[in-house]
Amino acid sequence: MSGTEPQSPNQPAALRGYHIKNMGENRGKPRIWLENTEVSPAGFRPGDRYDIHLKNGVFRIEANPNGSRKISSKPHRVTGDPVPVIDINSTKLLALFDGMSAIRVMQRKGEIFLLPLATEVRKKERLNRLKYKIQNGIPLEIGSLSHGGGLLSKAVHEGLQAAGIATRKGFVNEIRPELLEHAAMSDDWDPTTAPLAAPMQELAFDDMAMRVLPKQDGMEMGIPCSGASVAGRAKRGTAHPEQHPEVGHLIVAALVILARANPAFVLFENVIPYASSASASILRSQLRDLGYDTHETVLKGEDFNALEPRNRWVLVGVTKGMHFDWDMLQKPEKKDVTFSDIMDDIPEDSEVWSEMRGLKDKQVRDLAEGKNFRMQIFNADSPKLATITKGYARVRSTDPKISHPTNPDLLRQITVSEHAKAMQWPPNVVAGLAKTIAHELLGQGVLREPFAAAAQLLGDSINDFVFEGKFGTRELVQVIHDSIEDRASMVVGMIRAPVAGVKYEGRVTVNDVGMVIQDIGLGVGILHKTSALSDVTLGEALIIQYPSVSGVPKIQHLDRQAPAVSNELIAALKTHADEARAQTSRADQDHQLSMFPAEEVVRPRPSFGPRM
Repeated sequence: MSGTEPQSPNQPAALRGYHIKNMGENRGKPRIWLENTEVSPAGFRPGDRYDIHLKNGVFRIEANPNGSRKISSKPHRVTGDPVPVIDINSTKLLALFDGMSAIRVMQRKGEIFLLPLATEVRKKERLNRLKYKIQNGIPLEIGSLSHGGGLLSKAVHEGLQAAGIATRKGFVNEIRPELLEHAAMSDDWDPTTAPLAAPMQELAFDDMAMRVLPKQDGMEMGIPCSGASVAGRAKRGTAHPEQHPEVGHLIVAALVILARANPAFVLFENVIPYASSASASILRSQLRDLGYDTHETVLKGEDFNALEPRNRWVLVGVTKGMHFDWDMLQKPEKKDVTFSDIMDDIPEDSEVWSEMRGLKDKQVRDLAEGKNFRMQIFNADSPKLATITKGYARVRSTDPKISHPTNPDLLRQITVSEHAKAMQWPPNVVAGLAKTIAHELLGQGVLREPFAAAAQLLGDSINDFVFEGKFGTRELVQVIHDSIEDRASMVVGMIRAPVAGVKYEGRVTVNDVGMVIQDIGLGVGILHKTSALSDVTLGEALIIQYPSVSGVPKIQHLDRQAPAVSNELIAALKTHADEARAQTSRADQDHQLSMFPAEEVVRPRPSFGPRM
């Protein structure tokens, strides 16, 4: 009796091999080359025959003694023995994998399957979904993580709609139910919006919830920055942002949810130091592996005439095939603004004015103890304010205060209404909230105009992709007949050979069968040999000039790849790194001095430490 169980006739054959293969190209056509262990596990040998079956997006090579195709062979590079080879070089047969850089190859007994990579399938699905909705006027679903009071969400929807793209809120995740309840009262909350009131890390690893989580066309997120901010790290004494016990690990949950939602684009914002964290490195790398190109910059409040600086690091991820460039961001004309432009009408004898004697005394003590904690006082003519933090309602010494117009001894807090307007939001965004929560919502939010402008730029990129981008051209050419003449007749009316010395400018509309056709307008196409334009891609805009009829042409690529990281972000990271080093140096000096006893105690009371 055999020691192995017989295989049930209804049981699928066991997997015998799994490979990831890069898509090749030969004579302008896609190519898949399989040899040796990529073929033999299925039981194929040189000389065996097979058929190809294409069905439901699956490319299947099936063993058949009477098949239409034959396994070829080549000598093994070490032993010289013949090894089986399957070479498929056809635009028609490999159309399933158009635009893909790699595929999966799976072997079972008598069968070899060619399948798109899971990442490629997801990429194609989200791009097709995006294109279909835009072309048919269906609002895009925009998901939100760490929604807070919804300020980033409002700016993103505003910017996309300014670009002519209809949107609605998809799912909205927020750990604090009271903020979610407030967000649900807004006019931009849709009846179909799904509130997800749970810790992000709990949601991400809830199998049931993830199975039914709806796909999103775009996502915006601003993971809590307490672990990355300079103040937050100083308060907790953490060596890196990921040590924060509540929020340091949230990038993992965010990526799990993002991967499930499969958006075509994502906008991520945080404090500038976050850009140099391990979490940001993981974010960039995982987005790359999910099929996104990332583009980073710093959005500065001063560039958008904001009274509050609030500079933020922003990362936009767009699916490969879409184009995005921060250099195209539209900034408004510079205006002279002062606090008087947003100041509430508060009577001079109002009870909100006070001497704030306790805070003034604290400043004197701090300075005497060598601490650089000073009160920040502004007035109606101030052209800017200090950043108003989420804990502003606690009336702390270093938060901005407003001086009385006639009595220099009196100060007051910035009102909730002024706080909103300083961030370029109408005061009704915090209507109905208690003062403490209102300041908190605003203090952990974003400026309106920079993020609306960023989202509008993203919307322009979406429109360019759908209506004029390379992907649309590639899809158009894909359905054209294989022969070069038939293809050309559907793209241009006349085909001409290039003339030496002439600069031809236009997009590549055909790149197949060893030929490249460049559309120069008015129905005229210039015919080039692929061998002379080896690094040219379909849909790319070029300037081509031949020094002579048989010479190698000079090629200028007009569609340059936008830089992944802007110069503004590089400069901002350097500044923050210098500040961090200086802070560390001061801390080391204080530690060294504390090792030596002082001759005389000069302080009547112990240090209160830094006030946050």
